[in-house]
Amino acid sequence: MKKLLVLLAVGFTFASCGTMKSPGGDKNTIELSGTIQKQGMTTYQYGSHTIQSGDKTYALKSTAVNLDTYAGKNVSLKGTKVAGYPVENGPELIEVTAVKIK
Repeated sequence: MKKLLVLLAVGFTFASCGTMKSPGGDKNTIELSGTIQKQGMTTYQYGSHTIQSGDKTYALKSTAVNLDTYAGKNVSLKGTKVAGYPVENGPELIEVTAVKIK
């Protein structure tokens, strides 16, 4: 009986510690191109900058990159979508991890 309980405990431990990755990669990772603009007053009040990529606008924030450095410049950026956004009819929020000037 003790062996069975130990095996169950070990099995549950391994099952709960494993992480699953989707074969298609991380769906929250995003790459965008466009011109970064400093964000002014908005109704949605999140993010510090925006980028227009294609026909869609995204709100941007970053702890890794100073986005003010790239304001008004045409760039390519990489980041991740922040969970829980968009809110209040605003754009998706992207946490920027890297920026490259085109």
